[in-house]
Amino acid sequence: MPVVFNKKIDDDTMLAVWKIEETEEQLISGLQLKQHELDFISSLNNGKRLLHWLSTRVLLRTMLNTSEYIDCRMDEHGKPYLPDLDYHISLSHSYDYASVIIGKVKKVGVDIELIKHKIKSIRHKFLSDSELAQKQIGDNINGLYICWCAKEAIYKWNGRKGLEFKKDIHIKPFKLKDSGSLSALVDLPEGTQELTVNYFKTNDGYMLGYVVG
Repeated sequence: MPVVFNKKIDDDTMLAVWKIEETEEQLISGLQLKQHELDFISSLNNGKRLLHWLSTRVLLRTMLNTSEYIDCRMDEHGKPYLPDLDYHISLSHSYDYASVIIGKVKKVGVDIELIKHKIKSIRHKFLSDSELAQKQIGDNINGLYICWCAKEAIYKWNGRKGLEFKKDIHIKPFKLKDSGSLSALVDLPEGTQELTVNYFKTNDGYMLGYVVG
């Protein structure tokens, strides 16, 4: 399996990215699927959606270094969880890549996106005027994708519906790099929390952001 990026963030947290090159049949052969999972994947159209679902499960099992069955489910908010393991997980995929982050202790979130110019047409939907006024964001494709990945990773880290990108997640000024970090303030029901999001751009035009906290 082509794991193209593997990072041990700390003693309890790991992140991996995998380039999807296998067929559906090859991916399925690497899993032990129960009937409810077989029923679910039969409802998916053949293509990227099915490949994404399968590849995140195979990558998760590879990261856990086990040949045993891994039960990965979604809760009522759409957040993935492992009923048999007290770990936090987050899954993401975009076109030819899948990414998984596992936190044995801390909550986690990850997002990977293929960089496209069309993000300029929706920037006002997920960024406030004050965020867009930051010179490293406003009209910069990389800056816009860093912010999108950061907010998506935070949304997944929170794991609850209702968090709004534009209203509840606020990106603080940061230095634009191909690999770096930024701080964001998140307005939660229990109060405002500051989180650090790490990000990096791949050589073939993807942006990835992840948060641990």
